[in-house]
Amino acid sequence: MQGNITLGFYVPGQSFIHRLDPRTKILACLAMTMAVLFCNHPAGFAALSLVTLLALGLARVTPQLLLGILRPFGIFLVLALLLQLLFTPGRPLMMLGPLQLTREGVHFGFQLLWRLVLLIISGSLLTLTTSPLMITAALEDLLKPFRRVGVPVFELAMMMSIALRFVPTLLEEAQQIIRAQQSRGAAFTRGRLVQRVQGLVTLLVPLFASAFRRADELATAMEIRCYRPGANRTRMHQLRFHCRDYAVLAGTGVLFLIVLVMRWWG
Repeated sequence: MQGNITLGFYVPGQSFIHRLDPRTKILACLAMTMAVLFCNHPAGFAALSLVTLLALGLARVTPQLLLGILRPFGIFLVLALLLQLLFTPGRPLMMLGPLQLTREGVHFGFQLLWRLVLLIISGSLLTLTTSPLMITAALEDLLKPFRRVGVPVFELAMMMSIALRFVPTLLEEAQQIIRAQQSRGAAFTRGRLVQRVQGLVTLLVPLFASAFRRADELATAMEIRCYRPGANRTRMHQLRFHCRDYAVLAGTGVLFLIVLVMRWWG
């Protein structure tokens, strides 16, 4: 895996995580997400962190790639931490002008930070190790029971797949536009607020134009290939569970139950 690949990209490989059934990865990701959201015990966070590190190792994710995943969320993570540190009432540790740093703020701030990091990594592992086509097929299978109540399962799965596919494409195109505009003197990170807003406009306008153009091209390509919403389609590769899938599902299920026990009776 290359270190310059960021959130949303699929990286082909033959790791243990790559070989899992996509339905297993989606269900395991949901279980991890729920466990992270429900967790409020240090031992629970330690267990979730160990499982996440194990998953990163099994997926052969390098430290450079991990940093590439987290880098786009850097400002958001720092802002979330600062808001908790400075605006959580409690026992004061330090005065910072009109603001105060509290024990509770430190506790909840770093807890929130670690929770967000675990959520980002869990979601990224799914997209890094599963192609958009496999995600679509897995979602169709998992949501198939809802067809009986009129839910457009195939259309929803297709929409999610297209969204996942276009996230890295738009991010890459945004970087190219930023570099091109900076070479023409656009100010994204310097100057007054008005100048920065003007620089942002020079980014958003071509980015939206490119997104609409790509959407139109995709719609044309789907029509040429006779795509019809709701039509029954066959697959070249049928999804099948293996022993490793059952083991992963059982493990994540047990982990989720442990987190619940720690939350309510810990």
